[in-house]
Amino acid sequence: MLCLAAIIGAAALLRFWSLGSGVPYALGVDEPEIVERAVHILKSGDFNPHFFDYPSLYIYLQALVAIPRFIWGALSGQWGTLASAPATAFYVWARAVTAMLGTATVYLVYRCARRWDEPTALVAAAIMAVMPLHVRESHFALTDVPVTFLVALTWLLSLSAHRRPDAWRFVLAGAAAGLAMATKYNAVFAIVMPLLACTAPRMRLSRLQAIAIVVAACAAAFLIAAPYTLLDLPHFLDGFARLVAAYNGPSPAEAPVVTYAKHLRNAVGWPAAIAGVAGLLLGIVQIAKGPDRARWALAILFPVVYYLFIARQHIVFARYLLPAVPFVAVLGAVAIVAASRWVATRSQRAAPIVAAVLIGAAIAPGAVTALQFDREIGRTWTSELAYSWILSHVPHGSRVVIESRNLLLPVGYDARNVPQLRQQPLDAYRATGVSYLVASSQCYGPYLASPASDPAAYADYMRLFIGTEELARFTPSEQHPGSELRILKVPR
Repeated sequence: MLCLAAIIGAAALLRFWSLGSGVPYALGVDEPEIVERAVHILKSGDFNPHFFDYPSLYIYLQALVAIPRFIWGALSGQWGTLASAPATAFYVWARAVTAMLGTATVYLVYRCARRWDEPTALVAAAIMAVMPLHVRESHFALTDVPVTFLVALTWLLSLSAHRRPDAWRFVLAGAAAGLAMATKYNAVFAIVMPLLACTAPRMRLSRLQAIAIVVAACAAAFLIAAPYTLLDLPHFLDGFARLVAAYNGPSPAEAPVVTYAKHLRNAVGWPAAIAGVAGLLLGIVQIAKGPDRARWALAILFPVVYYLFIARQHIVFARYLLPAVPFVAVLGAVAIVAASRWVATRSQRAAPIVAAVLIGAAIAPGAVTALQFDREIGRTWTSELAYSWILSHVPHGSRVVIESRNLLLPVGYDARNVPQLRQQPLDAYRATGVSYLVASSQCYGPYLASPASDPAAYADYMRLFIGTEELARFTPSEQHPGSELRILKVPR
């Protein structure tokens, strides 16, 4: 238990470290889609999210968390009414929910891996605790870490239902799959796990009854957690169709199946990735040979089906892999422990050394990367420097146009974010009353570094820089990471 407590403690530390970084000036790309809708529910009483890119479960959970956050703010004198509470005040608490679910996922991985044995469970939990991709995404109020928690919970409950097949356990496993799907649509494949559990021997129920219970529990949990899927059916169907069309857009230059393989390698490091593949192959052999095929199938079928599904989509983000990583952690741990035991049959003296090397190789790269990430986001970024400068030097009410979403301004400014400033000429900004521009090297940097690669874009930016007055420039350094930001005044 001491080892497990240390692993859980390390997981929590990595996920809660610098949790408020970037609030309120540099939020995660999709965080406002969750948090601001949750705050709107709190302020309006309208539980229809009017947004169907995600199902509504995590929005509702954040709305519940926003209630004690508001009460705490009122008690501490931060505001006197709901209307005066800014949405940005709710982000840190919202992120804390994600961090807690991310930490709890490590424990679920441990519980799932105990179906093999205790050493496998501890190694799997350690791999999951330091996994850089999971650590990073646990810092943001997005759906990927919560859905990973619910997928891991579905796995655990499905293992339980297969071992002790009764109606209640099938209800719980099916409901967990439904809640996962109510958090993110692509978790629909989680239902394969409770359905696999229906193959358990010596059931009092028939297999058909067990399948019916799983499907009914999954559907009921989904509709309870995302009720406006039916209550606002036309808008749900429209939103879902737009979402599917976006994911089936033009193919990227590199095949997504290759890109996700690279993301997976980066997510866990080469040693753990190799161990995960070895565990997958070992599992396939065990399914073919038996016995205990269901345990191995429950560890393999979902991540394989899920990976093949996201690899067909044309929008690729590393965080989309997260629901599969608990399985990678367990399969990698299975392979490491199996290799250590194989060595022990040949040399008892070498076995502890080999085990330590394999475990260290699987954990150390991820731990180093995760620590580097936490240290990096804890620094003062150029976006924070620019934000503070604007609040001090740019009058409230000024119209400001900002490249990218790396810098967000508070409500007191008439600000908007655009993909690239060069999309409009300087005269157009002047004509619409824009007083300030904020240019980011994330956008203009490639053109200035290599003018010949796109002469037109280079010329557009040079006209903007020559035609405006540069008031401040924030250049990245070791102490201040981020993009170079230039604050430009538009002449009248």
